[in-house]
Amino acid sequence: MEIQFTTRIFKEGRTFVAHALELDVSSCAGSKEKAIRNLKEAVRLFLEEAEKMGTLDQILEEAGYSKTKQRIAPPKFISVQRMSLPLPLTHA
Repeated sequence: MEIQFTTRIFKEGRTFVAHALELDVSSCAGSKEKAIRNLKEAVRLFLEEAEKMGTLDQILEEAGYSKTKQRIAPPKFISVQRMSLPLPLTHA
């Protein structure tokens, strides 16, 4: 069985950060490719631990996944977009 997840990658200084959106798991490295490899390992370990603790089904359900005996279906995104909102300014 396999699981699909959406990954966003961004840079913090010289470090590449890979984040699995649905599962809220992150990893990082000095290159984009290594950050992605590290993220896959982090997600695998996260899911294995959740299975051992008996919380995997609950975590997947809360993340929007549906699980059957044959597959784990990811949530269906309607859209992903960047938004902005002005912040209130506080004057001293």
